[in-house]
Amino acid sequence: MYRIIIGTRGSDLALWQARFLQSELNRIGIASELKIIKTRGDQIQNLSFDKIEGKGFFTKELEIELLDNQIQVAVHSMKDLPTNHPPGLVIGGVSHRANPQDILLIRDESVNNDNDLFLKANPIIGTSSARRKAQILDLRTDTILRDIRGNVPTRIQKLRDGQFDAILLAAAGVERLQLDLSGLKRVNLHPREFVPAPAQGILAFQCHEENLEVRRILQKIHHPAVSSCSNVERSVLKMMDGGCHLPLGVHCYMDKLSNYHCHGAYSKSLDTPLKRINISQSTTAGLAEKIFNELTNE
Repeated sequence: MYRIIIGTRGSDLALWQARFLQSELNRIGIASELKIIKTRGDQIQNLSFDKIEGKGFFTKELEIELLDNQIQVAVHSMKDLPTNHPPGLVIGGVSHRANPQDILLIRDESVNNDNDLFLKANPIIGTSSARRKAQILDLRTDTILRDIRGNVPTRIQKLRDGQFDAILLAAAGVERLQLDLSGLKRVNLHPREFVPAPAQGILAFQCHEENLEVRRILQKIHHPAVSSCSNVERSVLKMMDGGCHLPLGVHCYMDKLSNYHCHGAYSKSLDTPLKRINISQSTTAGLAEKIFNELTNE
């Protein structure tokens, strides 16, 4: 029987993602095993993302293993995957999209129900994402930003320990791990108002371009409608020559009539105003270019 070796990072969330792929492969009769690989992003915990040089600091080591044929598939959170693949690698398939929104978790002691986002005045908010920093400052100008690193459970523990009044996280990670949020207030941030990272909530299954057998298998669990939306989002990211350190949010979804609706948010820096756009059209033709132009035009 054909057996696929899946490369994954070792965090709880990365292992959940890899086991999800295992279950999808098992559903179509394909056996697999996991190989845990440590990445530079896992090893550097004392710097925020925008201070780590280069792109792909959660993916590069996995890609090297793919190119060396030590693994057959690497599973990534698609929002962490650079838009430029190393020569010889492709995305063989993508998952369904989990909850794409960000959430704000607030310590009970820091809740003020009379204020925007239910936060007390001058709140200390933990995030290492330039995108989240730009958008939370746009909504609450009194925010005091602090970088935070570590896996999702570690960040939540830092919040409980009182290092922050609130933290920003992707809903998908919290929900996939079914984490205990008792004693914390959860504020759901709608994707139209707090725009997610390109491809947030989607898993990408990366493989070797020449491994046609694996590509054929991955197509059986691929979600084309999800891919059509993520392609728009990631195309905008590519036009801006950005990685996940860029203060850019792009979210695209398809309605029941197959029309595409896109929301974008971008600022050149935390010191410049945030620009927001909304665009709808019946096809994806030229859609990414239109989003890019509207976000970057002065």
